[in-house]
Amino acid sequence: MIKANDPKLKSWVPVPEGSDFPIQNLPFGVFKTPGLTPRICTAIGDQIADLQVLSEHGFFDDLDISREVFAQPTINSFMALGRDKTSAVRNRISEVLDDDLEDWDASQLADYFLHPQNEVEMLLPIEIGDYTDFYSSREHATNIGTMFRGKENALMPNWLHLPVGYHGRSSSIVVSGTPVRRPMGQQIPQDADQPVFGPSKLLDFELEMGFVVGKSTALGNRVDIAKAEEYIFGMMLFNDWSARDIQKWEYVPLGPFLGKSFGSTISPWIVTLDALEPFRTSGPAQEPEPLPYLKAGGSHTFDINISMSIRPENGKEKTVCNSNFKYLYWSMAQQLAHHTVNGCNLRVGDVMASGTISGKEESSYGSMLELTWRGTKPIAMPDGSERKFIHDGDTVTMRGYCERNGIRIGFGEAAGKVLPAQP
Repeated sequence: MIKANDPKLKSWVPVPEGSDFPIQNLPFGVFKTPGLTPRICTAIGDQIADLQVLSEHGFFDDLDISREVFAQPTINSFMALGRDKTSAVRNRISEVLDDDLEDWDASQLADYFLHPQNEVEMLLPIEIGDYTDFYSSREHATNIGTMFRGKENALMPNWLHLPVGYHGRSSSIVVSGTPVRRPMGQQIPQDADQPVFGPSKLLDFELEMGFVVGKSTALGNRVDIAKAEEYIFGMMLFNDWSARDIQKWEYVPLGPFLGKSFGSTISPWIVTLDALEPFRTSGPAQEPEPLPYLKAGGSHTFDINISMSIRPENGKEKTVCNSNFKYLYWSMAQQLAHHTVNGCNLRVGDVMASGTISGKEESSYGSMLELTWRGTKPIAMPDGSERKFIHDGDTVTMRGYCERNGIRIGFGEAAGKVLPAQP
């Protein structure tokens, strides 16, 4: 068992009941304050722990890690240390925060390295090189295909044989709390034969999870599926905003472009695969049997509860869907193995997103397009308004957590407020 995952561990730092961040989590992020430059941190309860300060006081010296790693504005250099080193750091943080203060007592330094989360600014934790978005939920793909092609042709012939994906735009991935502006673009009105230009009228969210690559490969090499998870550092919440009307007009023949590239929102915390280990589970049965390079034994997914809510401006929040990461047909290991099977190289900091995660029940559909079935089933809001798609002023918030045997490992939030289109 991973030492930092011990369910018996308790921290001397108070952790509120139901917190996403008990001592068994210890995700990684980057923060700053008016008096501090950006640096790496972790979360414990409603506090963040400044790892640069702990490093400067020698708490990681025996792990043979440069103190400069913790003073960086992203976690890329930290991830590049490799799984053995980053796991050792997480275990050491666990010892530092453990209420058993015999070995690594940092409690006297609490005023120097602990800060309330609501008093710091969380930054984009990764320098993202490339971003790939997959399309790996069978229920989501079936729903979308049924809407646009009918039940008989809902899934394209390749879908059950490989993880479908496309290259996205990494420059427009933003951290939670960053506003997202409604995009402008071409759309084709109903029954029209010529496009028009204007603000998207069908702005949507996509309930996804993402993972970040923590180990590079050389161009021309491929990653065996049995080793694929060795290249994954951790996971984050991922809302891949979508302009459905722009997307509908542009996506044939080469797929999504401007309907997606205007913004994606991620959580500020990267939860390590080590922390998620106790929540492993099996995904859906795959039929037909995948080709050998995509066949993996064991449990290669995680039981992660995810939800999306909408809060109108000056209104009350409403949760509009509840889903689970384990519903995905294609696992992260399969996605990564497929991504590299042609020799495509990976770089530390690359991000891959799951695609919209939908379950079998209507309440588990992961987009407004599905939840309202192309706007034919509007969602009633607490203020008396309705939503077919997202309105200006709405704040859309994604949350996610695992929970088992009294231990909750959460991801925080990925939230963004929609601003009107640029005049």
